[in-house]
Amino acid sequence: MPAPKTTGRRSLLVTSATLLSLSVTAPAALAAPTPSPSPTATPPARMSTLGGARLGQPGTQVNLAPGVPVLPKDLTARSWIVSDAESGEVLAAHNAHWRLPPASTLKMLFADTVLPRFPKGTVHKVAPSDLKGVGVGSSVVGIKEGSTYSVHDLWLGVFLRSGNDAVHVLSAMNGGVGQTVKDMQDHAEELQALDTHVVSPDGYDAPEQVSSAYDLTLFARSGLQKKDFRDYCSTVSAKFGSAEIRNTNRLLSGDSDVPVYPGIAGVKNGNTTHAGATFTGVAERGGKVLLVTVMNPEKHEHNEVYKETAKLFDWGFQAVGKVEPVGELVPPKSAATAQPDPSASAGPDAAQAAGKAAGQGSGTGGAGAKPAASATAASGAGGAGIALAVAGGLLVLLGGAAFLVNRRWPLPDLMRRRARP
Repeated sequence: MPAPKTTGRRSLLVTSATLLSLSVTAPAALAAPTPSPSPTATPPARMSTLGGARLGQPGTQVNLAPGVPVLPKDLTARSWIVSDAESGEVLAAHNAHWRLPPASTLKMLFADTVLPRFPKGTVHKVAPSDLKGVGVGSSVVGIKEGSTYSVHDLWLGVFLRSGNDAVHVLSAMNGGVGQTVKDMQDHAEELQALDTHVVSPDGYDAPEQVSSAYDLTLFARSGLQKKDFRDYCSTVSAKFGSAEIRNTNRLLSGDSDVPVYPGIAGVKNGNTTHAGATFTGVAERGGKVLLVTVMNPEKHEHNEVYKETAKLFDWGFQAVGKVEPVGELVPPKSAATAQPDPSASAGPDAAQAAGKAAGQGSGTGGAGAKPAASATAASGAGGAGIALAVAGGLLVLLGGAAFLVNRRWPLPDLMRRRARP
């Protein structure tokens, strides 16, 4: 079912800039376990405690108290996490550091690593070798050998159709799959995503390829600081060649049994044989921006991963500001000891200049792209409004050596007043 053609407005969140500090030199107890990164049938008794000791404990971690809503029933995911995207507080989690196959949610790390390297207007003619190694039966957008594509179109294929063929072409442009895997692993380590072991750039099932709900949330939080990343992950539909492609994120585009989630603005879904269904989403409501990651629900109903994500979003928006956090999302290594950016207290123009200086990209996503809607509705309200790509760029400034939380990026022009398709 197509997404509803509802429009709405919401105000730009305005919050003060605050430096997020955390020691880069983590003790051994914070590091991910050293054994082989192959996933286990049950959560290990010992997992990484990066972000807080509670996050290393198996089972559900939440601080229920008077006034805090109870967690939703019927959550069957092997792992999940709900966090405040601005403050980095983890509101609740379930096996947050369990190392599991990530499926195409790993494309968030791929995009965060590779997207800044090629201007979106760059064109590339696809050679047969570019498509070598695309997994049999994997999701594709329909890249053809000998055809020429813009980088912009390739990223639309990655984000909307989860196209492994588009990932492989971009990897070829980046020096090959091997180089791209190395770059992704290096970037994961820079982000302190210590549960992640990259084998393929597209997230296709591969021996020992794992990540965690915690790490996937770090990837989303980092990626959303890049304007182009925000534009792509919030796009509902776009032209690809002579065809129109539609985002397979059902909380963004809707489906017969899943309505568009109020305030949703991305980010990435996945599904493979070994990973099951995985999803990381970001949404805004009532001046709060939340990230939710859900991995592999045991309940195999249609769109179950989106249904459980929606329940956790609903809980999070009711609980934020009331519940005591159980941990935090850590900053990148290079940012943990950074000095505050002098433009931190400046207005949108200064923020935009800082973003350009940091190489975050200035494109709008291109003609023909239709971004997602965001809602101003309170918890429980239906429908969706206008896309602001999650507060027009969310939370944090990651550029140079500065990593600031509670910082507003300027709204992308593309996201301001667009009706849904």
